[in-house]
Amino acid sequence: MKEIVGINHIGIRVANLEHSRKFYEKLGFIFLEGPMGPEPVAIMEHPSGVNINFILNADSDIKYNILMDVSEKHPGYTHMALDVSNISAVEVELKKSNIKITEGPITLPNGGVMLFIRDQDRNVIEFHQSAKK
Repeated sequence: MKEIVGINHIGIRVANLEHSRKFYEKLGFIFLEGPMGPEPVAIMEHPSGVNINFILNADSDIKYNILMDVSEKHPGYTHMALDVSNISAVEVELKKSNIKITEGPITLPNGGVMLFIRDQDRNVIEFHQSAKK
């Protein structure tokens, strides 16, 4: 479909807006509004234009990510990948913010590098630096 021009937002189910907001603020996201609507939803946006909608209805008693932490491989979105210009600087910032790197950095055969973290609800976030051309 040629009319698609980009991604409008990423929806992430979370258990606690205050905890989510604090975590994503460490990554540079800015709180815009919410909660609002029947589900309810709150919105944060990064200066780069990446927009996140927090769906505020996760069960806080669940201690695993059904898509990533069980042996059965359920269908669904497993993570979001954020393009970065300097993966080494990201790694330093994550460590300064006491955010645990759960995997990586991993250098890909084409020279790209990625690393992974998890938010407070075990949602996976990838930071991806493309190979230099």
